Amino acid sequence: MAKLKNIIKQLSEKDYHAIYNSLIESSADKSAYLLNAMRERHLSDNKVMEELEVNTNAYYTLRSRLNQKIEEYLLQQMESPRTDILKKVANINEIIFTKKRAIAIATLKKLEKELLDYDLSNELTVVYKSLKKLHINTQSHFEYSQHYNKHVAYMLAVDKAEDLLSEYFKKLGDYSLSGDDTEKMGLTLLVREMSNVRALYESHRLYVYQSCMSIFHRLFVEKDDSIEGDLEPIEDILDNTQKIFDSYQMDSIYYHLNLVFEYLKLEYYSHYRLYRKAEKYYEEVNDAVDNLLTNYSLYTFPSQFLITKIERNIRIGTEHEMYLENETAFQDYEYNFDDLPGYINYMMYRSICCYYANKYDEASRWINNLLNEVSLKKYPLAQLEIKIVLALQYCLIKDYDLFNQHINSIQRQIRLLGKEKCEHLLLFTKMLKISISDVKRNKEDKISDIAKDIAKIETLHLSHTKLIKIDDELIKKLSK
Repeated sequence: MAKLKNIIKQLSEKDYHAIYNSLIESSADKSAYLLNAMRERHLSDNKVMEELEVNTNAYYTLRSRLNQKIEEYLLQQMESPRTDILKKVANINEIIFTKKRAIAIATLKKLEKELLDYDLSNELTVVYKSLKKLHINTQSHFEYSQHYNKHVAYMLAVDKAEDLLSEYFKKLGDYSLSGDDTEKMGLTLLVREMSNVRALYESHRLYVYQSCMSIFHRLFVEKDDSIEGDLEPIEDILDNTQKIFDSYQMDSIYYHLNLVFEYLKLEYYSHYRLYRKAEKYYEEVNDAVDNLLTNYSLYTFPSQFLITKIERNIRIGTEHEMYLENETAFQDYEYNFDDLPGYINYMMYRSICCYYANKYDEASRWINNLLNEVSLKKYPLAQLEIKIVLALQYCLIKDYDLFNQHINSIQRQIRLLGKEKCEHLLLFTKMLKISISDVKRNKEDKISDIAKDIAKIETLHLSHTKLIKIDDELIKKLSK
């Protein structure tokens, strides 16, 4: 439902007018008004309800019906070679029972060639099963049996690759928040297993799935460039994947995975500090950020983009502009509480954007909402990071009661985890405590020295405190 506005905005003029006219002709005036309001007038939901004189329940029923009408129209307009092939596969039994054997076989052979061109392994098994039956009394029966068995096995390999891909990015979320060596080992094992599946077949689809995983692994997990060895260079992988997408333009999965690889190009060039090239992809990915976050967690780790976005804006000095941009960027984003790492990153991104806009009260509200909505016991380091960013907001708004309450809780957690595991967090809390202390002598110098020590420490896990730029401006604010 949250995608309805986005779908309406993306309709061509021809499709929009066709849908609008059909609604008018069928006397669905309210639906036509809603379509126009979302497309042309950009009205808020409350304003539309007021003008239509409907309550909330009636409004959402109206939205649902409009969404259904648009889907039905778009489905009717789908005319592509790929759709035509799938319709033919669905009619195979009709061909077998109504056509002479020679015609049925010729039709299936032509269909086989088209399906091979589109790499539709599931549908190929149906064709080979039928060809196998039609050749039961000939020597070709064995040949088609082999083809059938091969494509069933290939279909299972593709399913396995898709499962490995989604499992990898699920585990990557856990690793990003913990930096745990056991989690890292599990990710490396999944990469190896994917490589083994990929080696079974000369398949462009398996190559694309393996690339989604291996590029991310080499950029964010095995960061040491010395491990590259004989591995295919990432830039070559990106080029080869683009060639595959160009060759199979009617493939619906590849059509959508284009966004994933635009994102991977952004991360690749950012990783190697080729920022001019990275900018080429930043705008494209940023424009589709709500779609990336909502629909692509099975093929990549989309919330990493939010971290990259903060780092990019800090680098070019535009971090204060992110807050205003967020007012429209996430209109169609749907929270997924089950994807806890992704949700944490989103909520912290929103909070940090408020922080850079000097809206410390709002920044603290985002974090408090996060802490109230989910349990972070599974991620004690991430919980510490989040609480320290919250303590910073209390420090800046001079709410010392809440600050002391949180800093005491943070210090207890640090003792339980061990200071060696969270040295940078210990330093951050020390910096904040100096800030609120009554001692005024050399306060700015002390905070500055701690800030330099924090900058020297690298973390394996995703560190939200590292996204706080400890510059002269912040040091002066903390020193007052």
